[in-house]
Amino acid sequence: MHTEPRRSVFRKFIASMIGLTGLGAMAKAGMPTEPASDEKICQNIVSDQEIPLFSGSTTFGGLVFIAGKGAHFEGDIKAHTDHVLLELEKELIKAGTSMKHVLKVNVYLADLGDYKQMNEVFRGRFGEKPPVRTTVATYGGVPGNSLVEMDCIAYIPKK
Repeated sequence: MHTEPRRSVFRKFIASMIGLTGLGAMAKAGMPTEPASDEKICQNIVSDQEIPLFSGSTTFGGLVFIAGKGAHFEGDIKAHTDHVLLELEKELIKAGTSMKHVLKVNVYLADLGDYKQMNEVFRGRFGEKPPVRTTVATYGGVPGNSLVEMDCIAYIPKK
């Protein structure tokens, strides 16, 4: 009976400590520590019917979320990776940020055997402090016959 209230208080305490530490680190990095806006802004909404399917990018609270980008043309993994990174960069610039402000990237490969060559093109594209990254091989391939798809999360720097 007494366990739940104690756990709740403990969880709140830990969350507040993490929050304080996280805010300090964000401030030192020049990242916004308070939401720039509580309004969700969606761009490039994809819809094949009356109800939208997804947005190409969404900004909220000083963060930018870019939907997965693929390369839908004939080519090798290096050409596809370069194309996808350029598409991510275009979306980031439209949203008011850049590759050097990317915090997280997810990489989806049609074939894990392309990992090394994808890395050759990926390396250095995000500046000297690269984002965290998850890379997985997809079961059944990437939609649209792309050899690679990537999405990312970035922050909009304060001006």
